[in-house]
Amino acid sequence: MSYVEISKDSFDKEVLNEKVCPVLVDFWATWCGPCQMLSPVIDGLADELDGEVKVCKMDCDENSDFIMEMGVMTIPCLVLFVGGEEKGRLIGYNEKEAIIDFINENK
Repeated sequence: MSYVEISKDSFDKEVLNEKVCPVLVDFWATWCGPCQMLSPVIDGLADELDGEVKVCKMDCDENSDFIMEMGVMTIPCLVLFVGGEEKGRLIGYNEKEAIIDFINENK
């Protein structure tokens, strides 16, 4: 399984109502260089952690009002949700191992 593209309209269903596993949300934008560097890392994690962590991506340009509501000020921004609650944020480009450590420390 790969990542799930989400929007404000699907956020509750795909993220907050997920009860089976933690959800990692990647807030990104097409114009963001570090976001583009992080994208293949996130894509690989989505496949590698399939069944353990649900990976979602939200385009900040298409959901700008919602991003403000979420308090996302810097991208890329990875937010981990467990049982519908935010457990942690990881800002900027990070290597795969750092992201896995972040998930394990916060789930």
